[in-house]
Amino acid sequence: MHFKIKKYYSLSIAAMLGMVIALSSCTDDFVELNTDNTKLGSVSATEFPYMFATALMTTTLAPNDFEIGEGTVAGVYSQFYSQAAMSFPTDRYVIKQEWMPAVWNPVYISAAPQLKTIIEKTDEKLPENAIAKVWWVWMFHRVTDYFGPTPYFEAANGKDAVAFTPQDSIYYDFFKKLDAASTVLKAAGSATPYDKFDLVYSAKGNQSPAAWAKFANTLRLRLALRISKVNPTLAKQQAEAAVAAGVMTATTDDAYMPKSSSVYAERNGLSQIVAWDELRMSSSMESMLKGYDDPRMPIYFQPATFTGKFDGVRNGLLVVEKQMDINSRKFNSNLGSRWASNVGNGAFTANFAVPQNIMHAAEAYFLRAEGALNGWNMGSDAQTLYETGIKMSMAQWGITDQAVIAKYISNPAVPIAPLDGQDSPPVNNYPVKWSATADMQRKQVAQQKWLGLFPDGMEGWAEVRRSGLPQLYPIVHSENADLPAGKFIRRMPFLETEKQTNSAAVANAVKMLGGADNAATPLWWDKN
Repeated sequence: MHFKIKKYYSLSIAAMLGMVIALSSCTDDFVELNTDNTKLGSVSATEFPYMFATALMTTTLAPNDFEIGEGTVAGVYSQFYSQAAMSFPTDRYVIKQEWMPAVWNPVYISAAPQLKTIIEKTDEKLPENAIAKVWWVWMFHRVTDYFGPTPYFEAANGKDAVAFTPQDSIYYDFFKKLDAASTVLKAAGSATPYDKFDLVYSAKGNQSPAAWAKFANTLRLRLALRISKVNPTLAKQQAEAAVAAGVMTATTDDAYMPKSSSVYAERNGLSQIVAWDELRMSSSMESMLKGYDDPRMPIYFQPATFTGKFDGVRNGLLVVEKQMDINSRKFNSNLGSRWASNVGNGAFTANFAVPQNIMHAAEAYFLRAEGALNGWNMGSDAQTLYETGIKMSMAQWGITDQAVIAKYISNPAVPIAPLDGQDSPPVNNYPVKWSATADMQRKQVAQQKWLGLFPDGMEGWAEVRRSGLPQLYPIVHSENADLPAGKFIRRMPFLETEKQTNSAAVANAVKMLGGADNAATPLWWDKN
């Protein structure tokens, strides 16, 4: 795979990543000179493209951070998959404090100083400034939706003690930034800001302000729905403004982060943990995909090594239960060959250079469908948006047979019993075919959005918390006293290192939470 740079030359991903890593070394020098790893020193505008690329790469997480920050935490809690690794207890809601920096550090140490420097040192009317703001919001919405209140306005300010910001204030600033960025980007014409260092869109030859404007507005729509239960008036205003300004509408708008097989830190993290054999299809996923005869199943997952069948496992199993054949790795489905190829005898080889999913047009349609059910002006009716979202998701995964897609959309079937080790019943009773009742329509939109978000575990977990949908299986065993049987995990506790080095700010952040600093306390927007 190569970056297409205008019509004159192309640059391989590996070479691009090497250049960025070289810059990271340079910025490390700047940091060292300042004796502060949260703020950059004096840099010139010629370095801004490299700095932007660094911010893009680091916040999509290197394999080691992805494993313990997203894959075996948020991804498992979303129930896109279950945890097969014997030694990892997070599937049973055990909090591993030593893992928390995996999501925190890439933002606060690596990316925020880069982006803050660009934002402060470029004209706010330039597309470079606007795009930096968009990525700032993207990376911080993942952090605040993980922990809750978090350092935001004072991030990358170079101080040892940094105040946390309440989550509502963070979200209100998100909307301001995205609104301003969208306005600038729509007026930016045919410029190519950051050129080849726009890793998200340059690989598609689409590194334009227009592409980033659609990204910004789709992110704005996502965040508007996120707050729809806590501030419905603002949610409606922001959602309608995002749609009016122009969201993603085609797979050509989709955003991916290119990855490299030659540089460890830039490998696809999901590919790595799939190759490490740490995950299996969840029973929730199996119940839905099999019940719908979903054509995405052999793409999302691959047949079990010993049976050649697609099977899943309930989340929250004990080690002794995972050792039973029916729950074991060899009898259940790993994630699809897109991420790692089965080379026999239960071994998998990673496809490290597979691009990482960032944001897609399918999600935009499902968000608009939900908005339409709320009575908001989403540019079309809920059924049309819902069905278009399904079509877009199929296209995203390379399913183009229109007869297959039409059959799926008109399918009255519902999820089935997965025949797992717990004799689980069907996970829920939502059909694909559009229902006549508003309550079921909302469930259908949520379920197809959840299926369409795969494998983005961060967003999948956030959506289940935010909407309470789709109905998933409760985990089999909880080993967290704050989350007794039947309770769903709501957040990650604050870092112990922050409590040790920034104790007063963390104590104040706990007050902002409105509850204990544990995994049972819901976030500001979580009203389920």
